[in-house]
Amino acid sequence: MQIIQRITSIIKEKNSTILGAAGIVGLGFLGSRILGLLRSVTLAEAFGTDPELAAYWVAFRIPDLVFQLIAGATLSAAFIPVFSRVHLESGSIDAWQLASRVLNLIALLSFIFATIAFIFAPLLIPLIAPGLGESTGNTNEMQQKAINLTRLMMISPIFFGISGMMSGILQAKEKFLATAIAPMIYNLSIILGILLLSEPLGLYGPAWGVAVGSLGHAFVQIPAIYRSGMHWTASINIKSKNVLEVLKLMGPRVIGLSASQINLVALIFFSSMISDTAISVITYAYLMMMFPIGLTGMSISTAVFPTLAKQAAAKQYAQLQETIWHSLRAILFIAIPSSFALAILAKPIIRLLFEHGAFNAQSTDLVSQPLIFLCIGIFAHAGIEVLSRGFYAMENTRTPVTMAVLAMVLNIILCSILISPLELIGIASAVTISVIFEFIILLCLLNRKIGGLLKKDFVNFMSKLIASTLLAAFAMLLVQQFLNHSGINTDSDIGSILVVLLTGLIGVLVFLTITIPWFQTKKLTSTKL
Repeated sequence: MQIIQRITSIIKEKNSTILGAAGIVGLGFLGSRILGLLRSVTLAEAFGTDPELAAYWVAFRIPDLVFQLIAGATLSAAFIPVFSRVHLESGSIDAWQLASRVLNLIALLSFIFATIAFIFAPLLIPLIAPGLGESTGNTNEMQQKAINLTRLMMISPIFFGISGMMSGILQAKEKFLATAIAPMIYNLSIILGILLLSEPLGLYGPAWGVAVGSLGHAFVQIPAIYRSGMHWTASINIKSKNVLEVLKLMGPRVIGLSASQINLVALIFFSSMISDTAISVITYAYLMMMFPIGLTGMSISTAVFPTLAKQAAAKQYAQLQETIWHSLRAILFIAIPSSFALAILAKPIIRLLFEHGAFNAQSTDLVSQPLIFLCIGIFAHAGIEVLSRGFYAMENTRTPVTMAVLAMVLNIILCSILISPLELIGIASAVTISVIFEFIILLCLLNRKIGGLLKKDFVNFMSKLIASTLLAAFAMLLVQQFLNHSGINTDSDIGSILVVLLTGLIGVLVFLTITIPWFQTKKLTSTKL
């Protein structure tokens, strides 16, 4: 017990770098992503790429859309910068009053929109996936199942709305542990739903896991909220100056998140025109792509955002520029080689993770093809996380929102053009091209706003990073070819393990041998956990 108390006191007293904060968030994301992968593995083992699984993926989109457009819009873009400024200028009483009012407002809006979506689910499902069930001749049955699953999971955005705001409050106070644990509880609940309920209830098993997991996501953060000193009051008062400021910032962000969510809906929409199986295939590939993004862009950006908000509120623009620059460099240093590694090892990794039960060798081949093309854009997805937060910290939501909308339009146009000749590879290519476009434009605009991002150091950094990654990728391909022609059955589990371990190890060694001499982490701006 004394050891635990000692460790706790050390954590509370310790000042650390942003990488330290990102480490906590990163470990949380790592745990969540590992459980997320385990969730996908158990789902794949139970249902594979069975056409029926498409009903679950389609149904999942609507509750997620409701949450992202309400709580997601407020969390990153609107609440944290305003909360930081109010706390700095007016003190903790006004800051906690703002937190209570926004929390109450988000809970109310989440309930209203979830109720509307519950009622109109029969109209929404055909809009999202017009081809659902056509390839198997079970259109009515599949759409009805998707409607029922949607209604069951519609409880989740209500609890996510509350828990999302609690996460925003804790992140604004630079308390990351509970927010890191919450997604693990959510994923664990879905896993248990699959393992315990999928046999008697079918797809309703994971759907119940989603509903219960959202409740756990909220409840696990309540003790941390209490310890943070928040004083909750039963007030909304949308006429309050600070609440109006949050709503003002929230408006454009809703449009931006709408664009992001429409991109996800577009995956379902266009995939449904290929087949029901295609919906599951592109979803598995997209989830695989998100794993390194969560560990790089999301973790570092989440950790650094409260610091960015405080620097912007204090008008410390030189420090703001340095923080963004070093955070972006750290993200790209991990994301670019990770994207190459995942693309090269796509098939053996998928085979090891998913090829069990109902998920067969054909499913592995189907998922690996679009995944390779999605991997090309990993660096852009990860980089956008910190670039957009640079704008949000300065209470500028219009610029990243405009770019997100333009990227969405480009994605839809490219999907409609490429789906006919390339099918799922065309959809994956459209996603990658549009996100790279968004990253480049955001980088240029933020550089024009604060300066210093496209300096000579950045060009040198990118040149060395890309060259090092290409050399490491070439070494990995050589090892992979050697193993493929060595007589080892690389299609077996043991063979796949050897391919992943040996090829990955050689890639890491080559990459680090080249980059260690010039990669430095000491310049990252410090913050207090």
